[in-house]
Amino acid sequence: MTGIEDIVVQPPQSATWQVHLDRSMWVGGVRGLMLQALHPLAMRGVWQNSNFQEDPFGRLRRTADFVGRVTFGSPEEADEIGRRVRGIHKALRVHDPDTGRTHRVDDPELLLWVHCAEVSSYLEVARRGGLGLTERQADRYLREQRKSATYVGLHLDDVPGSCAEMDAYFKRARPGLRVTPEAASTVRFLLWPRLPRELRMLSPGKPAYFPFGALCYYTLPGWARRMYGALPEVPGAVVTAALKAARLALNSLPEPVHDHAFMPATRRMLHASRDRLGALGYDVRKGLKGLTDPRRWPAL
Repeated sequence: MTGIEDIVVQPPQSATWQVHLDRSMWVGGVRGLMLQALHPLAMRGVWQNSNFQEDPFGRLRRTADFVGRVTFGSPEEADEIGRRVRGIHKALRVHDPDTGRTHRVDDPELLLWVHCAEVSSYLEVARRGGLGLTERQADRYLREQRKSATYVGLHLDDVPGSCAEMDAYFKRARPGLRVTPEAASTVRFLLWPRLPRELRMLSPGKPAYFPFGALCYYTLPGWARRMYGALPEVPGAVVTAALKAARLALNSLPEPVHDHAFMPATRRMLHASRDRLGALGYDVRKGLKGLTDPRRWPAL
C-alpha cells in the first residue's frame, strides 16, 4: 500500500512544508547567497566554478529546483538530484590565493556553511515576515533539514538541528568570515544584477529590483551588514514592515502564476507531486500551497 513516505520527501504535515511553500523563500534565497559570500573559500568556490555573475537568476532557480525536489519530490527524485549534485561537487576544486592551497568543493566544512546559511535564511525571513511558527516548530524545521543536508553529502549528526544549535554554529563560524573582493562584488551585483539574456525584455523594470535586493540585504544579521557596509542602516521595524508587505504580495499570487518563476523541469516535478498527493486523498484543488491547511488532508 502506498504511503505518504513513498510520495514526497517531506509530507504536508512537516514544518518544512510550511516554510518552503511560503513565497518569502525568494527573499530568503537571495539573503542566503549574501550570507554565504562571507565565507572566503565558499565564495571563491562559487566565483571560480560557476557563471554566477552572468546568470544569478539561474543559480537561484537551480537552488530552488534542488530545494523543491528534496521537499516535494519523490524519494527517487531526491536521490537522483543528490547523486547529481554530489557528482558535480566531487569534480570541482577551489584555489585559495591567500594560502596557495587547493581545496575540494565538497569539503564538509564548505558544504555545512552553505547549508546553514541557506536554511537559516529561509527560516528567519519567513518568521520575521509573519509566518506563525512556534519555537518548537522552528526547531522541527531545522531538524527536518538535516535530511536535506544528506543529499549533498553531509552526515545527519553534523548538521544543526535546532535554533540553539544553529546559533552556536554561527558563533563558531564568525571568526573565519570576512568580506573578500569577491564577496563585496557579489553583494553589489545582487543589489543591481545584470539580467540574463532571456529576461532582457524586463530591463525597463529593472529599477524595481533594487528595493527587493535591498530588502534581502537588510534582513541579514546585524553583524553581517556591519561587515559589508554596503547600504546605510535603517530601523529594524521598517525592514520588518517592508518584509511583511512583500510576503503578503508574493503569497497573494495564484500558484500557476508564481510557479512560472521556476525552471520548466521544476514545474513538472511540482505538478507530478500534486497529482500523486491527489491520488492519495489530499485535496489539491488549491495546489500544493493549499495543503498547508490541515483540513485538506485525508482523514487518517
